Amino acid sequence: MNGRRPMSGDSTALSAGSEEFVVGPQSRRRVLVIGQLDGFGNSLKPVAIARFLRERGHEVRLVDTSGLSRASTSAGFRGKLPAPDAGKIALYVNEVLSMLIRRYGGRSRHFLSYYTLVADQRIRRAVLRRALPLDDFDLVICETPNNAWVLTAATKSHTMYDCPTPWADDVHLQGKVTERQHVRLRQREIRLCESVDHLAFHWESYARYAREQYGLSGRNLMTLNFGCTPADPSLRARFEDPPRIVYLGHLGLRFIDLPLLARLSALYPIDVYGGPPPDPKLGLRYLGYGTPDSLRNYQMGLITCSQDLLMKEGFSAKHLTYLAHGLPVLVPAWRRNVDVLRGTVTYTEATFRQVVDGLGDRALWQAKSDEAYEQAHHLSWDRTLLPLDSLLQRVPRVDRPPCPVGG
Repeated sequence: MNGRRPMSGDSTALSAGSEEFVVGPQSRRRVLVIGQLDGFGNSLKPVAIARFLRERGHEVRLVDTSGLSRASTSAGFRGKLPAPDAGKIALYVNEVLSMLIRRYGGRSRHFLSYYTLVADQRIRRAVLRRALPLDDFDLVICETPNNAWVLTAATKSHTMYDCPTPWADDVHLQGKVTERQHVRLRQREIRLCESVDHLAFHWESYARYAREQYGLSGRNLMTLNFGCTPADPSLRARFEDPPRIVYLGHLGLRFIDLPLLARLSALYPIDVYGGPPPDPKLGLRYLGYGTPDSLRNYQMGLITCSQDLLMKEGFSAKHLTYLAHGLPVLVPAWRRNVDVLRGTVTYTEATFRQVVDGLGDRALWQAKSDEAYEQAHHLSWDRTLLPLDSLLQRVPRVDRPPCPVGG
């Protein structure tokens, strides 16, 4: 969801290649965190979880599945080849098919994508089940929908699916499946969500959406909101006249509403970072991939989204990234539940220029910036991940040898 960002923290690649609280020996747990560290916003949470739990004395193995099918995670020639393993070769072939469907599928693209999506989940479950000693851990946490079915292969460990967004509706919104396939994907996702011991979403509004729209029982739901790392005060945004607006995020998803971003850019200059590169015909001031450190040079962060129900109830990880740097965040007025995030200013296309001009007042901007920075501290990772402390106190220990820390 955010622009490409360097990742920190050690991890194990499965291709060839706050408060002071430390648990005692009897409370220590062995935790496996499965993520996809591809450099975008959803990579942040698995790394934050691993750090949070390690600092509290737990044994944690963080697994990166972003190059699961490849012979190497390097950028060289081997990084383009499949790994010499039957399951990983199957995954590689499915990824190639998915790419060809996206590029050349034409009108049948939304029909054919369903089969590669389901195949991806099934193959990944088989590959990860063989590669990981799931039952050597007290708790297995999965952070991505494509890998989440591996949780159904654990027989002794407690399982937790920390779901970024209701996946079936997300996929349908991107136009990848038909109406009938969407129903089948929803049923499949419901089975997964009900099967795990603990279910969380990256933002609490998604949990409400899933209960209302999917009909989830909620018996295993817990709150584990996304968090952020507040920037050092020396890296906070400072007022400038005229103020500069930044958009930092993914540019390849329909519900981002790039046409809206283009129209807003015509009303006021906006620097756009992220990927993949947008269509030049949109006329965006595209500056390539950005990092959060560049936010100190701006005075407002922008979010755009479509008016679909999922997006109205949705959440953007970049929202917290902006807040962490003291940026007032401009959010479409149709997005609900943003009143809980101080430092947020809503707009419509008709009021956008008026809102921006209002924040050109130094006193008003500074007040909103202070709200944003204070809100970021209330949403620091060490606060939002605290529910994991109480969860691990309830999770029984599995009688297995210790896992290798850090992979």
